[in-house]
Parts: sequence; C-alpha cells; structure tokens
Amino acid sequence: MTTTARTTAATTKTGASPASVPVPGPVPVLWLALLATPVAAAANAPVLILPDMAASLGVGTSTAAWLVAAFAWAMAVSVPLLAGLLRRRGLTPVLRLSGALLLGGTLLVAASPWLPATLLGRAAQAAGGAGLVAAAMSLAGSARRMGVISAGFGMLGASGPLLGAQLSHTVSWRLALSVSLVSLLAVPAVSRYATAQAATTATAAATSTAPAPQIGRFDARGAALLTVLATALVLLPHAPAVAAGSAAVAAALLALHVRRRPGGFVPAALVRSRLFLGSALLALALSTSYFTLLFAVPRLLADRAGWDVTAAGTGQLVALLTGSALSWLLAAASARMGRTAVRTVLVAIGTLAAVLAVFASWGPLLLVATLGGVFGATGANAVLSMQAASSVPDPRRPTAIGLFALCYQLGGAFGPAIATALVLG
Repeated sequence: MTTTARTTAATTKTGASPASVPVPGPVPVLWLALLATPVAAAANAPVLILPDMAASLGVGTSTAAWLVAAFAWAMAVSVPLLAGLLRRRGLTPVLRLSGALLLGGTLLVAASPWLPATLLGRAAQAAGGAGLVAAAMSLAGSARRMGVISAGFGMLGASGPLLGAQLSHTVSWRLALSVSLVSLLAVPAVSRYATAQAATTATAAATSTAPAPQIGRFDARGAALLTVLATALVLLPHAPAVAAGSAAVAAALLALHVRRRPGGFVPAALVRSRLFLGSALLALALSTSYFTLLFAVPRLLADRAGWDVTAAGTGQLVALLTGSALSWLLAAASARMGRTAVRTVLVAIGTLAAVLAVFASWGPLLLVATLGGVFGATGANAVLSMQAASSVPDPRRPTAIGLFALCYQLGGAFGPAIATALVLG
C-alpha cells in the first residue's frame, strides 16, 4: 500500500477529510540514487592505486589492502545496524548520523599520514555510506525504483577503479577515496521529505483510533552477536580457521538468542520466512559470483585471449556498464513477470556467466560472462530486496532490507578471495 493510500484510509476511517492531511509524494528516485550510489565508486576506487597509497603511507601493498577490507567490513556490519536505527528512530536521525560519519571519515582520510587513522577514516566513510544506502533502499518502495538505485550501484562500481586512478594521478589518491562525499548533496532534499513524512504521520496518528505500533527496547545483545557473526564471515577469506570457528560460535549463540527474543534485532519471523531466506541466499550467491568475475576476468582475458591490460580494462568497463543498465529493465518488468519467472532469469543468467568464465577462451565471451555477472547481481539487489522486504509487515521492512543488504555485501568479501584462490594466486 502506498503512503497516500495508507493516509487516506486512516483519515476516512476516523471521519477526517483526506484533504486535511498533507501527503508528501515519494522522494524522486534520482535523489535516492545520488544518496546511495557514490559509495560504490568509493569502494572500488583503490583497486588500481593501492601501490600509490602504500607508498604514501610507508607500508607494503598487501598491508595497504586492509583499507579495502576495512571498507567492506564496515559496509557489511553497518547496513543492518543503521537499518535498525531507521526502524526505531526514523529517517532524519539516520541521515544526520550517516552524513556526520561520512564527512568525519573523509576528513580523517584526507588529513591522516598514518595507516591506522586512515583505516578508521575508511571505516567511518563506509558506515556513513551504509546508512545512506539503507535510507535510500527503505524509500525506494518498488522494484522499478530500486532498479534505478541498483543499476547506479553497478555503473559507479564499474567506474570506480578508473575514476580513482584518474583522480589519483591528477590530484591525489586521498581525493580518489573521497568520492562518496558527493552523496551529501542529496541529504537536504531527502531530509525535506523526511520532515514532511513525519508531519503526515503525526497528523494521521492524531486522527486515528488504531493503536500505534509498539517497539520494544533495543536488542543490544542481538545486534552485538550479528556484528560478530558478520565480522567473522568477512574475515573468513583472510583467516579461515579462526574466522570459521568464530562464525560457528556466533551463529549458534545468535540462534539461541533469537529463540529467547523472537522480536529482537534479528526477528524470528525473518529467520523462518522462506521468502526472505530464499531472496537473501540467492542474492548472496549472485553477488559472490559477480565479485569473483570482477576480479578474475581481466586475468582470464590476458591468459586465454592474449588481451593487454588496456583492452581488458576497457572491455570489462563496457560490459559492466551495459549489464548494470540492462538490469533495470528486469527490475522494471518484474511486477509483470512474477516472482518465479524473475528468479528463473536470475539463476539462468548467473549460471551462464559462471559457465562461460570456466570454459570460454574467446575474449568477447568472457566479457559476456562479466555482463551476466553484474546483470544477475544488480538485478537481484533490485528485485529480491523488495521481495525480502515484502515478507514482513511494514514496520519490519527496514530490518529486512538491512539484513538482506548484509547478505549481498558478504559477496564482496567472498568473491575476491575465490578469484585469488582460483585464478589470481
């Protein structure tokens, strides 16, 4: 049900005139895309400039790579945490906190000459970006609008390495790591919507006889256990034995906690929902496949097809941009296609991309694998996130979206490790 429909129903039930309640329209989707997508470019900006970053900080390239891992970790753990804050406190506090984290982290990255402080800054940038992503996803409202955001993610993520290299060579690598600051341009517009939405909600609540939804005290233990579990999973490729043991313990403790507190930070209704679990796990699989291909295909193009670095990079960029744009068409058509048809398309394209990557030796076919990988991942993010959110009542939608996004982000941790083990090592 749309915001307009909900408000009209509430006022009609109580006898109030619907015209007496100001109903804000949805946030224009381009504002949501601007709010959420620059973080994708920031995440991939270090790919080509790690040696420059390492030299500037006086460390080895492998040590500087922790700047990438720290960003991925903070994104993964912050999305569900800030989605929980969104559910409890509303949009405005999340926008303010996320903007402050993004700005503070960027200033720290820009000024710090030491790796530890730069790591802290990158983590703060990622946490701020995660909050903006959670806000944008919660406001999307439909697979079509979510498709615009997801396609923007793919496009800016694809452009991130080249953009980072250009900014690094012309100005500084620190500027390259600061591109997510562009998101702050969208915060005032989205904040105005939040203010109008809050006024509408208060007016509707004052005229309604229905009891307001109750939200219990914050489930700190559930949030902590989920954070430990996500951290262990992110570190799984880097320290398999320790991370696997920690993840198993955290998962067991979290399962026990969910049984004791079914309405807590990880709702039992989500854990038991086949729709949510199917959507989240399929998104994790497609995301992992995409990030594996993202790192592996350039090497495969060189080894199997004899392409040089420039040709491989240009070809992959075109494939990524094309696949991201095409994923919006799937999102736009998803309502007419139905849930089963959409999932069939995603699984078929994702499987085809993996098969081509394994067996193809002709360069264009390897680029088709990249196109299929990004199409599957961005399409899943757009469509399956809405399906996951529909598995719970409206008050729980931010929580569902946050946990879904956590599963998707884990693919960004698993994919590069798989590519390293199979191709790059």
